[in-house]
Amino acid sequence: MSSTLFRTKSVEQSIRDTEEPEHALKKSLSALDLTVFGVGVIIGTGIFVLTGKIAKESAGPAVALSFVVAGLVCALAALCYAEFASTVPVAGSAYTFSYASLGEFPAWIIGWDLILELALGCAVVAVGWSGYLRSLLETAGFHMPQALSGTHEGKFGFDLLACVLVLVLTAILVAGMKLSSRVTNVIVAVKVTVVLLVIIVGALYITGSNYDPFIPPSQSAGPDSNTLTAPLVQLMFGFTPSHFGVMGIFTAAAVVFFAFIGFDIVATAAEETHNPQRDVPRGILGSLFVCTVLYVAVSLVVTGMQKYSELSTDAPLADAFKAVGHPFWAGLISFGAAVGLTSVCMILLLGQTRVFFAMSRDGLLPKGFSKVHPRFGTPYRSTVLLGVIVAVVAGFTSIDELAELVNIGTLFAFVVVALGVIILRRKRPDLPRSFRTPLVPYVPVLSVLASLWLMLNLPAETWIRFGVWMALGVVVYFVYGRAHSRLQRGAAEEFAE
Repeated sequence: MSSTLFRTKSVEQSIRDTEEPEHALKKSLSALDLTVFGVGVIIGTGIFVLTGKIAKESAGPAVALSFVVAGLVCALAALCYAEFASTVPVAGSAYTFSYASLGEFPAWIIGWDLILELALGCAVVAVGWSGYLRSLLETAGFHMPQALSGTHEGKFGFDLLACVLVLVLTAILVAGMKLSSRVTNVIVAVKVTVVLLVIIVGALYITGSNYDPFIPPSQSAGPDSNTLTAPLVQLMFGFTPSHFGVMGIFTAAAVVFFAFIGFDIVATAAEETHNPQRDVPRGILGSLFVCTVLYVAVSLVVTGMQKYSELSTDAPLADAFKAVGHPFWAGLISFGAAVGLTSVCMILLLGQTRVFFAMSRDGLLPKGFSKVHPRFGTPYRSTVLLGVIVAVVAGFTSIDELAELVNIGTLFAFVVVALGVIILRRKRPDLPRSFRTPLVPYVPVLSVLASLWLMLNLPAETWIRFGVWMALGVVVYFVYGRAHSRLQRGAAEEFAE
């Protein structure tokens, strides 16, 4: 049984599968398209929404250091992703990489994990987008009914704007990758312009005293904090749960890590790229570098404009400009954030559908979902199914509940990909690799350790939720996936002969 659980799908077979006419995705993307996709998805909720929340609750002005820590962890993982994406240019990202190196069952687990990560990520971003748009509408004098504005402060409601956004983006994704790319190019141009304006204009209103202290002294989280809401590392090793201080930087890094989710989405588009061996590594590493620099700059500006303890948690960038008496810039930022978060939501939805498509093509999920549209060349069935599900989830979601769950899923994927690089180097040293991760196995091992450290800084309750989702995935695999796997059917046909 263990031999079937860890059977691998060869790189050659994965590439041959992409050539089947009814399951072949259209190649239409360039290195620039991939870099724009990367920047488009990375710059989003983290910079427009989470910056204020984390600065206020966990790190103070040192949230800039939290972005650096999270960026370094992502850089280590990005080097591993770049090697895999250039070696196995097939839709599915970490799922496909795992199938080629670790085996079918680990690949299923990581695919199941990615479906959760990207679905919840898309829902969380849609809610963030809805919040900025409502702020913009209120500035114009229009107020959404509370019942259609989502759940806030214990008041139940359905987030109509978030739901509609996801449905519209689903339709765009069905219509084709090139259209999606063009829409993203326009959105990213607006978004990056707004971010640069925040940095340049905001720098004029920085007050030095707001940085004092840069790393606020550690504060006890209170007598009731030693519960499932405390970071797992504190419960494991008996640390006193606290906010701020040096530990606060790492706790914040584990959460602002959400801001970097997206560079791995570039890898899911490898199959739809003209020259994936060259362009995918450029897209991954280029977008990550650009976004890290922008994140650090924005976090320094916003905590310099307004005391970290006074930052808002809903729209911190816009509200910081309101606090210094410049509502015009606040309105412009709300507009840019609303536009910018649109691309994040679309690309997360794109990544999720490609993982689902790849798993379906391998038989681990119902085969019908791997059919591509005869005109648009997109996996329209899986896109529509997942789009509707995410739209409903977004309607009933709050950011606080799900951001950490998305993070743990992504970090788990990073661990698996880093281990896969080491294993595939040993199993298949003959494979052509247009990009090679430097200093193997040291860089992948460091990536594993860094990812695990951030995972340990997430709340224990997040680990429990993640464990429940993974357990459900194991059940689905043994009930359906294992018996319907293409590798399983191929082995059965060989045995019959």
